[in-house]
Amino acid sequence: MTCTIIETDQGNLVELEITGKLTEEAYETFVPLIEQKIREHGKIRMVVILTDFYGWDAAALWEDLKFDAKHYSDLERLAIVGDSKWEAGMAKFCKPFTRAKIKYFDLADFNEAREWIRG
Repeated sequence: MTCTIIETDQGNLVELEITGKLTEEAYETFVPLIEQKIREHGKIRMVVILTDFYGWDAAALWEDLKFDAKHYSDLERLAIVGDSKWEAGMAKFCKPFTRAKIKYFDLADFNEAREWIRG
């Protein structure tokens, strides 16, 4: 599993690229950055790029649920970029856990996802 934080020129924007199975350690890496952005900008926007993604381990799922509960209103937009049908379904699955506008994009439409998230 790899989780890469991609720096952007827009202060309230966080881009994460996740490959493999998401672990608790990944949350320990990116959650502090996201929370810092929330403190600095209030609401933030996120792009999550999933490549060869195959879910969460149990500890990561728990961390995700805690993050969602704590930051229910802190995300303005969430773009999920992936390469499989079940990842597209994640956009619908995430809706009850956030007030963010959520949209799924295929990897081929990554530039469109970036335009939408900044829009």
